[in-house]
Amino acid sequence: MDKLSLKIPGKPEYIKGTRLFIGSVAANAGFDIEQCEDLKTAVAEACKNISCHGSDGFSDQYEVSCEVDTHQITVTVTDLCEQHSVEKVNKPCDNCPTEGNLSLFIIRSLVNDVHFGKNNDGFKYITMVKRNDC
Repeated sequence: MDKLSLKIPGKPEYIKGTRLFIGSVAANAGFDIEQCEDLKTAVAEACKNISCHGSDGFSDQYEVSCEVDTHQITVTVTDLCEQHSVEKVNKPCDNCPTEGNLSLFIIRSLVNDVHFGKNNDGFKYITMVKRNDC
């Protein structure tokens, strides 16, 4: 099992790079293009949710880690800061619903398993599992 991780600044413009990272990992693990796109979209939504949703600013830093196994990839996005101090210029989440929002629905629809929680340090995380059914 291979393990990889990135620490990402909370600025939204870094999500595109995270998408490329996850897409490359999935493609190298033998996932087809549809599965890669599903995983990229789910991870991007998780990054937005962890770094932004429900806060007045973006998270200073979060981590995207993945474990690549023979037939699946497990990706965990974890908030690494105690405050969200990166300024939101456009306030993209002002009108976001608080519970059952679209982001979580998208994630659930694109991966096989998903778990939301807080780690021992009290930081939010989202863990997603995408299986390679080919």
